[in-house]
Amino acid sequence: MPVKIRLTRMGKKKQPSYRVVVMDSRKPRDGKYIEQIGRYDPRQDPSLIEIDNARAVDWLQKGAQPTERAQKLLEISGAWTEFRVARGDVHVVGEAPAETPKPKVEAAPVMLDEIQDEAAAAAEEVTEEVEVVEEIEVVVVEETATEETDES
Repeated sequence: MPVKIRLTRMGKKKQPSYRVVVMDSRKPRDGKYIEQIGRYDPRQDPSLIEIDNARAVDWLQKGAQPTERAQKLLEISGAWTEFRVARGDVHVVGEAPAETPKPKVEAAPVMLDEIQDEAAAAAEEVTEEVEVVEEIEVVVVEETATEETDES
């Protein structure tokens, strides 16, 4: 029996939600399934993806083939990576690294203050240069026609 991991549609008209199920590939889309291993609701923001990774990996190891969309959902939930590690496609050295601490939010305002200080200093330099330009007096020397008046 060819087994697939795929989606069955639930919900009202124009308001879809899906179940991630394991079923015989010869059955209709919304037909009887063997086991429900998760659910997917694309209408929420962000989309809701709940998959029992242990059951999904178990079915994948038994030979169940995911559809294209189901495989993307398995990749998002992490079940596809677990399956590939268990199968030996992905080589893992040692244990998974501990969760890296998230950067503190307080660091951003400090950087913003530094940038604002640099911008203020640059603005002062520009205004000083403008002031220097304003201090220079422009003197236009007009030549007088004194030579012409002397001859007459």
